[in-house]
Amino acid sequence: MPSRSRIALYLDLIRWNRPAGWLLLLWPSLSALWIAADGFPGWHLLVVFVLGTILMRSAGCCVNDVADREFDKHVKRTANRPVTSGALPVKEALALGAVLALAAFGLVLTTNPPTILLSVAALAVAIVYPYAKRFVSMPQAVLGVAFSFGIPMAFAAALGGRDDGLAAVAASVPWAAWGLLLGNLFWVLAYDTEYAMVDRDDDLRIGIQTSAITLGRFDVAAVMAFYAIYLLSWGLVTTRLGVPPLLWAGIAAAAAQAVWHYTLIRDRSREGCFKAFRLNHWVGFAVFAGVVLALDGA
Repeated sequence: MPSRSRIALYLDLIRWNRPAGWLLLLWPSLSALWIAADGFPGWHLLVVFVLGTILMRSAGCCVNDVADREFDKHVKRTANRPVTSGALPVKEALALGAVLALAAFGLVLTTNPPTILLSVAALAVAIVYPYAKRFVSMPQAVLGVAFSFGIPMAFAAALGGRDDGLAAVAASVPWAAWGLLLGNLFWVLAYDTEYAMVDRDDDLRIGIQTSAITLGRFDVAAVMAFYAIYLLSWGLVTTRLGVPPLLWAGIAAAAAQAVWHYTLIRDRSREGCFKAFRLNHWVGFAVFAGVVLALDGA
């Protein structure tokens, strides 16, 4: 059995004391689940998606820290991460990530074949993301796909049957689900660009590509445009799906927060950008609350 100090390292590796990361994944997935089910989706799917989100985000942290360990040594904010500092061996971190991913997959196996098939695609994107910054000028877009894959999975879980194969996935995941995924990708671009703005100087020095570097002096304007595209697309797609107009109350609350985030990032200070990033889960919660209010509160 691992010692208490070892357990503390594991918890640090999976960012247990920083739940904002898995909340950023959770709110769009739950919003999609409510929309697909036309209201409360039942306790089984709720537990699967909540626990699965926490487990997969934790597994992703393990893979990310192994992939970035040489880069993270040169960034003050990340230099003391367990793998980067050498406190945890690479093989041990990967083994922990594998165990967490398998636990999440076990939960998915209690759903249906279309959801299981989509989970494999989601895992592939999650594994690819940590290496994207070596080849892609805006790796945040890859993260956007990874962090949005819970949306089509939610539709598949709520609407899919027992048939398997790509035809079954297509039948259970309507075009609107992919529209919501695309819209959510822009939210990820917004908050992860804020995150990248924190480390811009370090990333320039060590040669990592990020959206903050690619966008240059247009970074703040782009972040605000990303927020606008996200919120408008979600409002329009959900309206087309027949979600009651009360949803727009949540959209408005999220938009108000986005305006506040502008005041935090406009001078590009590390503290302001990091604060905006850390508080983004409240933007997602506002949209989720609007969905719940519209579907269950009407």
